[in-house]
Amino acid sequence: MRSSDRTVVPSDRTRRISAVDPRLLRDCALVWLADGVVGLSFGAVSVASGLPMWVPVAMSLLVFAGSAQFSAVGVFAAGGGPFAAAATGLLLNTRTAAFSLAVSDALGTSWPARLVGAHLVTDETAAFVMAEQDPARRRTAFWVSGVGLFVAWNVSVLAGALAGAALGDTDRFGLDAAFPAVLLALVLPALRDGHGARRAAAAGAVIAVAATPFLPAGVPVLLALAGLLFSRRPA
Repeated sequence: MRSSDRTVVPSDRTRRISAVDPRLLRDCALVWLADGVVGLSFGAVSVASGLPMWVPVAMSLLVFAGSAQFSAVGVFAAGGGPFAAAATGLLLNTRTAAFSLAVSDALGTSWPARLVGAHLVTDETAAFVMAEQDPARRRTAFWVSGVGLFVAWNVSVLAGALAGAALGDTDRFGLDAAFPAVLLALVLPALRDGHGARRAAAAGAVIAVAATPFLPAGVPVLLALAGLLFSRRPA
């Protein structure tokens, strides 16, 4: 006769569900909202810059990297070619290689899960994963934040592109200021880290400004990477 007091072992599915606590959902929702606002701006400004509506939408689905997308569209809008736009976006996204190593355990073990998960690795998802210690909670944090962010970003970009097309000439709203504003917001945290980052940024800015009158759009941004040589204090 079986005892009615037998121990019930929770399944993996139960553990995953219980790992989704209100704190995680609250924090994720705030990030989704903030990125949605940026996505609206990206979609509207892309269309206002003369790009077809499908370009920002397809880029958001296939690239899914806000800073790289802003930079690529900014190069296009300034008259740069596809090589300069793609190279700028790739250089900005190289940091995700380090993020991938830090969160690889949260992606899963099967190849389909790892392929899909690799597409969802961003600054935000990496931050959520690295805030957790338990393996199950790390996986939950990654997939909840990643899938939600992917949906929020793509929906907001589509809405922004539709709004930009409906508004017509958006220059009168000053939306072109979104590109430098977002890029400045991306680099400000690094500038607070120390004198090395500020020296590199200042040197890169001088190089880019000096090269702008003589080189095609996008190329001065690539040359600005030479500013990294000034990140170390002289011996």
